[in-house]
Amino acid sequence: MWGEIEDPPVKTLPTWRGRDSKRNPPEDPEDPEEPARQRCDRPQPGRTAPRPELQDSPPESSGEHAVIWAVAASGSPVKSQQVGDEELTLEERRHELLQQFRSKPLVFLERYHACLKPEHLPAFAHVSSDPRAQHYSTVVQTRAASRTNRTRVRNQRYAALRALQKEGQYFSEEQMRKREPLLYEQYIGQYLTDEEILVRSQEAFMEDAQTNQGTSGGGATGGLAQLLLNSYEERLIQDRLQEEQEREDDAQEEEEDEDDDIRVQQKDWQPTQEEKALLREEFISQMHQRFLDGKDVDFNYSEVDENPDYDNLDIVNRDAEDKYFDEDDDEEDEEEENMTQ
Repeated sequence: MWGEIEDPPVKTLPTWRGRDSKRNPPEDPEDPEEPARQRCDRPQPGRTAPRPELQDSPPESSGEHAVIWAVAASGSPVKSQQVGDEELTLEERRHELLQQFRSKPLVFLERYHACLKPEHLPAFAHVSSDPRAQHYSTVVQTRAASRTNRTRVRNQRYAALRALQKEGQYFSEEQMRKREPLLYEQYIGQYLTDEEILVRSQEAFMEDAQTNQGTSGGGATGGLAQLLLNSYEERLIQDRLQEEQEREDDAQEEEEDEDDDIRVQQKDWQPTQEEKALLREEFISQMHQRFLDGKDVDFNYSEVDENPDYDNLDIVNRDAEDKYFDEDDDEEDEEEENMTQ
């Protein structure tokens, strides 16, 4: 209406939309005209820009989740890195592996099959018709079956070990000395006093007499025969000990001369009674391990490995079993993996 004062027109500022190569974005990081969300997504000084794939990847299926976690937790390298690069976090490893799995599942299976178990194979059902998938699926299943059988055999041997400890003389000190004279000499024999050697001989005589009781006719004749037998067995032990010692000395001569001083110090060392007890325990432990590994050449392992009586694992102490077997299983799995490559 004429005579009224009108407000001046409001001048609107241009907004920046669709930043292309013809138009530069505002340099001010806090431009009031830039949407707030756009400012949060933009890299800020001192902050790392979020990885797009970490935000946009579709959720994992249960099968994918199990596979990715199994490989991520295994410690296997998942991508090439330069010297000095920071180690990937577990979450970064998972996302990297997820991208590899979804983009190239066959390459993923070939690269990481050593980390997988049979229950992970359904995640590769969409490529199961490929010969490569079939091959590595067979490798995974065979390895799992082999490990199951290996564990069963070792459980049986451990049960047999416990029975032999309880019922017989197989793991007596004298019998173990006969089987491994050099090992016995290194851990026990060389540190025995003359009195201890005499006691050992007497105990060995009594042990053999009990084992062979009734076979020699008894009486003085039987005692004399047992004495002669013990003398003959002792000579065999000493001959074998000398042969093994000579082989070891020959191997040591090929080593560097700087090791000579160490060997001289070891020969001059005399352990205390407590140290002798520890050495004896270590010798017994090694003899047990040799039995479990199937290295007692004169023992008929088929009587144990194929004997269903030893399938009753209730007599096996699980904690001791894990102590014996866990590290060996990992080492054997690595050997099998190297053979398949």
